[in-house]
Amino acid sequence: MRKDTSCSHLVQRPHRLPEAPTFALANFFFMSWTDSSVVVVGTVAFDSIKTPFGERARIVGGAGTYIGWSASRLGVGTGLVSVIGEDFQQSELDLMSQAGMALEGIDRPVGGKSFFWAGSYHMDMNGRDTLETELNVLADFNPEIPAAWRGAKYLMLGNIDPNLQASVLDQMTERPELVVLDTMNFWMDIAMEPLKAVIARVDVLTINDEEARQLSGERSLIKAARAILAMGPRYLVIKKGEHGALLFHEEGGKLQYFFCPALPLEDVVDPTGAGDTFAGGFIAHVARTGSTDFETLKQGIVVGSALASFTCEAFGTEGIRAVTREALDARIAEFRRMMDWNGAGVEA
Repeated sequence: MRKDTSCSHLVQRPHRLPEAPTFALANFFFMSWTDSSVVVVGTVAFDSIKTPFGERARIVGGAGTYIGWSASRLGVGTGLVSVIGEDFQQSELDLMSQAGMALEGIDRPVGGKSFFWAGSYHMDMNGRDTLETELNVLADFNPEIPAAWRGAKYLMLGNIDPNLQASVLDQMTERPELVVLDTMNFWMDIAMEPLKAVIARVDVLTINDEEARQLSGERSLIKAARAILAMGPRYLVIKKGEHGALLFHEEGGKLQYFFCPALPLEDVVDPTGAGDTFAGGFIAHVARTGSTDFETLKQGIVVGSALASFTCEAFGTEGIRAVTREALDARIAEFRRMMDWNGAGVEA
């Protein structure tokens, strides 16, 4: 089960971070805020992680963080909308800014403490136990989009209260070209109707296979996809962890689908944030191409999967931060070789 966060939307916003400059890092071309940047609403937090291969205490994590770092590997700028405490290091914010993440949308309440999660993974690296969750400033998170970002073409709504996701959509002055929404079974349990209402307003829904079955009431993922697409989104992404991801789209009454397997890795060190890294690469690929058709989203699934594989190879954001353009190109080529099948000599 993914991390649960329960957020109230009754808050006064006491303090906003000043704008930080954008710098260039080796091997990538980063952009400051432009119309092609992605607004990301999600957590910036601390994690303590224990796996069979080691552990790390209070390292930087959160969905917004992983999404921002992932998009930066493609040279796509992001505008982060989140909340942190005074305990969040300025050095980390500087690194995020240097990587192309605009931080004007991050609040830092005076005296506040950052959201914190601690977890321990099982030997198979699929199951995990939550050891501790401290909402802290996240308990009063009320996302407010900076005025300059309200006409953004691309919007990523992280896994928060569906009512807050809807409030973000209400703040946009123009309908984005692509809105991606992530959610989880926790919100299906306690806020199904608000969740369905906001799903009807987005272009892409990303959930895992268990959540797809819960949301649709169908056991078959094909039937589940049809039922969910009937709720309003143009595309559905079903994440299957170590088994890859599925993309669904219905056009003219015909269901189209694409499957991308996960790349087999020799060493999986820490899968925390892999799904968010995937989402960041997915929407960043769409943003850098400027197309939202099915073929482009298929490519985005592969790019997102390639980036997520780097996250799994190290603790926290260590893996995704170290990715170079050359390493990413090589990893995508591995996916191409793994999936290539020309069908020659195969007959029914």
